[in-house]
Amino acid sequence: MKLNPLQHDRAAGVLVALAAGDALGAGYEFGAPLPDGAEVTMKGGGPFGFAPAEWTDDTSMAIPIAEALLESASDAGPSSPAALTMVVRAWSSWAAEAKDVGAQTSSVIAAARRLAAAAGRKVQAEDFTAAAVEFHARTGRSAGNGSLMRTAPLALAYLEREPSELVVAAGVMSALTHADPDAQEACGLWCVAIRHAVLNGQLDVRVGLPLLPDERASIWLERIETAERSRPRDFTRNGWVVEAFQGAWSAIHYAGLSASGPAHLRESLEEAVRGGRDTDTVAAIAGGLLGAAYGFTAVPFEWRQRLHGWPGLRARDLMMLGMELGRGEGRRTASWPRAERQDYSMWGRTDALVQHPHDDGVWLGGVGSVQRVAELGIDAVVSLCRLGTLDVPGISSEDHATFWVVDSPVEDDNAHAAFVLQEAAAAVERYRAEGKTVLLHCVRAESRTPTVAALYGARVAGISPLKALEDVRRALPNAQPNPLFARMLEDESQRSSHKGRPFGAFDN
Repeated sequence: MKLNPLQHDRAAGVLVALAAGDALGAGYEFGAPLPDGAEVTMKGGGPFGFAPAEWTDDTSMAIPIAEALLESASDAGPSSPAALTMVVRAWSSWAAEAKDVGAQTSSVIAAARRLAAAAGRKVQAEDFTAAAVEFHARTGRSAGNGSLMRTAPLALAYLEREPSELVVAAGVMSALTHADPDAQEACGLWCVAIRHAVLNGQLDVRVGLPLLPDERASIWLERIETAERSRPRDFTRNGWVVEAFQGAWSAIHYAGLSASGPAHLRESLEEAVRGGRDTDTVAAIAGGLLGAAYGFTAVPFEWRQRLHGWPGLRARDLMMLGMELGRGEGRRTASWPRAERQDYSMWGRTDALVQHPHDDGVWLGGVGSVQRVAELGIDAVVSLCRLGTLDVPGISSEDHATFWVVDSPVEDDNAHAAFVLQEAAAAVERYRAEGKTVLLHCVRAESRTPTVAALYGARVAGISPLKALEDVRRALPNAQPNPLFARMLEDESQRSSHKGRPFGAFDN
């Protein structure tokens, strides 16, 4: 599908925000609700001993769905038996080494393996579906939250298809392990909401209600309205798919009463975790929808920096999966973001390189300077332009901060330009606090680089961003932030002055 730049950002945000919520909640899983204002961090730990910023089963089960859908983009279709079989085989491999597998999911996987072994073949999607039906028949209930937590990637594969098809596909995907109608309908409603958010940038969990039978739509409307009168902590049985759905939506709704944009994303996920009990799953569910509405650019860098998990992926990998799924053309190894190299040969001189006038541990440069990181002893790179997967040699993924910001004076060309520029400056400061030498760069160091350099300079030198920009221009004679960026620096200077706070102590 031909997505515009903002839709690309939102598609890329789905899996990254899902994983961020998941990793944020991992260290608090099964705990009691936290008081309002309690700090929530990616501390890791919890009952299963996850590392800080490591995602759990929620994201680990979503990734095989995304990869299978990507593989089938040009073949039989996203809900074909072949695609579903690819998913369940990956789940089987993951479960054999996972730290945590939900009880219902674990039971279904084991039963599906037995069915396949009895038939003398590898496990197939039909084995999972049959095992899930048997589990439901035997227990009388199979409405855990284990299918809703992983369902977000499906929405990206249905951006150019009818929402009614997505509801059916979500039910099929859920029924691989969770046959209960509540689980299937929850997945359908959440997927349609994610699809709507990617395409329109709107948070509307009611958008899928007309696709359900009238009686079921009425039941779900009442559940949604209850969520909007409540807080996540009010849903004490959030291992049940209905209360997990309600907990996630109540977090989004409650935080949205006082926050918008990237701040809404952050506060919603923190609110979900403060709700207690199945914290990682509720926050992961909320994250998938919030990422769809606000995009990759809205996910705080401090959450993205060390985000990781099975099967050895990082935030950039999830970003790529989301973008390519949304595009619907499969993996494109020759183009960004999967290409090994990004060609800037037509951009003229890109080799500018100077030290920051307020901190000689920070280098300011064009994209050509990236090849000199080893020579200069640079430990961390903050990139404000697209790069290939091999364009930054010798720098670990957690020491390479990437920010999407288009050098444009048109405000609508960027989803959250001011937030992203400030996040980039904060990333420089974060690396410097760790004792690292930093390269801050864009393509030609003319607009984006000096803007972020001015924000950072204001913070470390205690001067206004405009005064910091004057100093940066003396070091970088061609520095000329575009009118929008220049206006942001002026606005930040005025806000800092009026609030009587240190220059550069910007709001995130």
